[in-house]
Amino acid sequence: MTAETSVLKTPEAAPVTVHTHTLASTGGTRIAVRDYAAPTVAPRGAVVVAGAMGVPQNYYAPLAQWLARQGWRVHTFDYRGSGDSRPDTAHGGLRGFKADLLDWARDYEAVVDHAHQANAGQAVHLLGHSLGAQLPGLMGNGHKVSGLLGVATGSGYWRENAPQLKHSALFLWFFLVPVFTRLFGYFPGKRLGAVGDLPTGVIRQWRRWCLNPHYSVGAEGEAARQSYARVQFPVLALAMTDDEMMTAQGLESLMALYTHAPRRVLRLSPADVAVRRLGHFGAFRDEHQAVLWPRIQQYLSNLPQAVQV
Repeated sequence: MTAETSVLKTPEAAPVTVHTHTLASTGGTRIAVRDYAAPTVAPRGAVVVAGAMGVPQNYYAPLAQWLARQGWRVHTFDYRGSGDSRPDTAHGGLRGFKADLLDWARDYEAVVDHAHQANAGQAVHLLGHSLGAQLPGLMGNGHKVSGLLGVATGSGYWRENAPQLKHSALFLWFFLVPVFTRLFGYFPGKRLGAVGDLPTGVIRQWRRWCLNPHYSVGAEGEAARQSYARVQFPVLALAMTDDEMMTAQGLESLMALYTHAPRRVLRLSPADVAVRRLGHFGAFRDEHQAVLWPRIQQYLSNLPQAVQV
């Protein structure tokens, strides 16, 4: 992928430049990144947006553009083997592609390094959707991060899934994943209507996490526990009361992994932002830019103060 820059204009706001390029990650892998900025607006700081499992960075483009118009330098990306970081089908695509969740944590690190260098002297915040708020505990460059805002996140342990998800989760872990990864050489989630296409190493490791009561720390052991314990930046979790996947129990379990981080949970109902539905994915839809997105910006701006207890 070659680097390119485009300009987005809206009739009521400053133009936003979008610089599309790739970054080097571990193992010689390059990942697709987009940098959003409004050059005519005074900068507030930087935000790295990290997506949920199987959700491409394009899904977060409306919020990224809106945040850029408010003065944030926003960096979105696709984990290796997904979205624009997916290997060319002509060269085998995902069949046999080597990647796991620890590799994805390294990709996340690479984007944080990039944001830190590109925005020298400015705070770098993380805005993590679901998985995007789980992986920071496994990153090694937390000293470059000023805070994490997690949206619709929590532990993926199956017993802490929302009630309507538990039975389908067991079907996923004990039938769909073992059978179809063996047949296809990757997980063909798009065909199955489950999660999305994922490298075999990612989905199998995620299976181990989701079947372990202590999630990532339980599955990965002492090194992972110590990694989460080293996080000292503030963590603020924004929970949707109508989330069809995550539960309050699951969120508390995830937050407990960040042992030494200042942390706080805020619960948001659809009525709080005058909508009928938010759910697991709704916060990033552009219909929420009038009410919810200004709140998200406020949470980012006040992140260290917001988590004080």
